[in-house]
Amino acid sequence: MSDLDAAALLARAEADTGLSDWADDTFTQRFGLAVAHINTIPMNAAGREAAAENIHWLLTDRLKFFQDRKDYPLADEVIERPMFATGEPRSGTTLMHALMSVDPDARALRFWEVMHPSPPPGTVTGEDPRRALADDEWREINTKMAKWLHCHPYNDMLGDGLPEDERTWGFDFRVMTPTGWWRVPMQNLSLGLPSEPVAQYRIHKAMLQAFQYRRPKKYWVLKGFHTMRLQAFFDAYPDATLVWLHRDPVMVAASSTMMMSDIMEGIVGKIDLVKEARQHLDRVRMSNKVTMSNPLVNDPRIHHVLYHDFVRDPIATVRGYYAFAGREFTPQAEAAMRDYLANNKGDRHGKFHYSTQVLVDAGYDIDALNEEFRPFRERFGVPIEVRT
Repeated sequence: MSDLDAAALLARAEADTGLSDWADDTFTQRFGLAVAHINTIPMNAAGREAAAENIHWLLTDRLKFFQDRKDYPLADEVIERPMFATGEPRSGTTLMHALMSVDPDARALRFWEVMHPSPPPGTVTGEDPRRALADDEWREINTKMAKWLHCHPYNDMLGDGLPEDERTWGFDFRVMTPTGWWRVPMQNLSLGLPSEPVAQYRIHKAMLQAFQYRRPKKYWVLKGFHTMRLQAFFDAYPDATLVWLHRDPVMVAASSTMMMSDIMEGIVGKIDLVKEARQHLDRVRMSNKVTMSNPLVNDPRIHHVLYHDFVRDPIATVRGYYAFAGREFTPQAEAAMRDYLANNKGDRHGKFHYSTQVLVDAGYDIDALNEEFRPFRERFGVPIEVRT
């Protein structure tokens, strides 16, 4: 199969849906950049075919999703006082979010929704077929990337699992992540494509509105890596609160390296751990620089907590965030969270192994890295984490 043709792919999606509004004047140009990136990746004919079909899925979903906003009064939906968990990868945000998601009064995004966002779920009567479809897709993902369950056991929730907020941008071609591209033999691309936080949060909010429409009233509990986009985040959700978990940056880099290695090994084969470690440390350094310089880090809507404290007492940490956000921490919520902890052990699919040795092997001196991040640790009270 020859290189993918961006214009032909767009035309095919328009023909199959009968729609043509891409809802963003910059979209077709950005899509062209994404296709150009894919064309630089060595793939056989089967890989190119998988990429073309994957793109068609995302493009047709985009057209139908934005048509829904014309067919239903979704823009009238008010997203009131949403609660968000954030922090660096591997800092406990997923468990924090999982605990909040079992609160009977809360609503969280689900993979079956963001992977197939049209039509609005509240307009579907009876059993929504997207649930079974997403379950099957997640069985495929878990088979292909079995090691991912070691570091992210929550993937056993299948289509009912909890996506990061960034997954709402899957059809926007600003990020190309494993939960959208697992069938395509290519590396995760989270940087490199044009980023526009204001436009991205507009899509995120549109999804919340669509998934809230005609459904029982609940408040949103969400999770994403919002720390690099705080201004756009609070502009989109001025009455939101954010719980920010802080972990030792050195351990974040080490754990992230091994996690991504486990994920990508199932898609493209063996990963260069030295290259991977350097990329993750560079990303942690960039994030740390923003954290230490952005005055919005001190915004009164942000509740800062330590990963160390969360691991020691998850329920107390969640209770503290609810108090900060002005939400009632009901007995029913606490019971559901304690039940979740009792029945969802972190090593239920096997032990995830990682240590700072992966950084040593990449040529870094751990004492020097600890000194480099000392100002951050002192500011937030983050201890050096030792793991053997």
